[in-house]
Amino acid sequence: MATRIEHRATFAHSAADVYAAQTQQQALRARLDEIGGKDSTLRDHTATADGVRYTLVQGIPAEQLPHLVRKMHSGDLEVQREHTWWQQEGRYVGTVNVHVSVMPGHITARTELYDEAAGSVLQTRGEVKVRIPLVGGKLESFVADQVTELLEHEAKFTSRWLAGRG
Repeated sequence: MATRIEHRATFAHSAADVYAAQTQQQALRARLDEIGGKDSTLRDHTATADGVRYTLVQGIPAEQLPHLVRKMHSGDLEVQREHTWWQQEGRYVGTVNVHVSVMPGHITARTELYDEAAGSVLQTRGEVKVRIPLVGGKLESFVADQVTELLEHEAKFTSRWLAGRG
C-alpha cells in the first residue's frame, strides 16, 4: 500500500512566471543553495521546445534522519529528483520521480501549474511506496510528511524569488 501526497501552492504571479522560477537553471541553483540540504546540486538540465527535464540531488545528513532509518542505514542519504515539465492544453504539467539511496521503494508525483484569477496554482499529487515489511508504512508516512514540508518550503522560495524579480 502507498501513502498519498497532496500539496497545493498559490502564487500572485502568472503560471508562465512560476514555471520559469520552477525550471530555469539560475532559479533552481538558488533554491538548492537556500534549501537544498547537504551536497545539493543540479545534476543535469535540458530545455527543449517541448519542455524541460532536470535532476536535483539533495543530501540528508544522518543526524537528521529518524531513529528507524538510522537503525537500517548508517550514514547520509542521497535523494535524486528527476523532473520533467511540458505544456499541455494551456497548462504546465509534469512528473517527478524520486529515488532515495538505499531505500527500497519510490516516490512519484504529477504536477499541474495553471493560471487562476488572482495568479496561479501549483498542484502536486503523488505517492510514497516503501517496500520494507513491518515498518514500510511508518516510513511512508514520515517521507510523505517530509515531502509535503519540502514542497511548502519550495513554494515559499518561489514566491520570494518572483517578488525579487519584480
